[in-house]
Amino acid sequence: MINVLVTGAGGQLGKTIKALFSKNNCNINFVFVTKEELDITNSESTHAFFLNNKFDYCINCAAYTNVEQAEKTPEIAFKVNAEGVKFLAKSCKISDTILIHISTDYVFDGEKSEPYTVDDIPNPINEYGKSKLKGEQYIQEFLKSYFIVRTSWLYSKKHGHNFYKTILEKTKTKAELSVATDQTGCPTDTVNLSSFLFNLIKKKNKDYGIYHFSDENPMTWYDFAKEILLENGINNKIKLVKVNNYTTFVRRPKNSVLTN
Repeated sequence: MINVLVTGAGGQLGKTIKALFSKNNCNINFVFVTKEELDITNSESTHAFFLNNKFDYCINCAAYTNVEQAEKTPEIAFKVNAEGVKFLAKSCKISDTILIHISTDYVFDGEKSEPYTVDDIPNPINEYGKSKLKGEQYIQEFLKSYFIVRTSWLYSKKHGHNFYKTILEKTKTKAELSVATDQTGCPTDTVNLSSFLFNLIKKKNKDYGIYHFSDENPMTWYDFAKEILLENGINNKIKLVKVNNYTTFVRRPKNSVLTN
């Protein structure tokens, strides 16, 4: 039996993994813990949790993902995305647990015209991206057996708060939606990312290191909104308006397309 811990199980990715794979025929046993059940920013409780339980893998879905707020209060983002990951990496090292950590396209500055590869040098341009990169660096400092999986524009059709669900919610009260065209990325369904993570464990992959995983269909947020409306059969009921600049005080990468 392979025992797998999933942290941050209350988020959209954790909930998707639970819905898809909590019951499986591959002798993989999942243990799901929310922030309330395991706060990775508490080094002592995290250390004790790993000592009291035996896990072969840990999928870390715990993260602070509010990009706007991270810019205002970066210490909160770094506490979870960097320091919390450091405590998790140290605990995994002591307990001989393979860490699968979810990272982001925001570790790049977006200035490259081509898709980003795992060999490209990160250069985050906002506090959220900086905090996630610091977490990656801690993992590489303390562990040899790890998978850092960078993904982009993650969304679930069922769980959490995300662009996909926000667009559908807004169509209930608005006949016109303004959506930005100045960023390009690959929207990634949590279902597909969950399957990728499950197969890493199922196949007992030992090719450790950094991976990129996204759904391979680059588009702008406007394009994504158009796809969402089309998929839900409401494209003729809602008017989409292109906006060249997304209203935000946070710098975001213009191009965050990842090469898998």
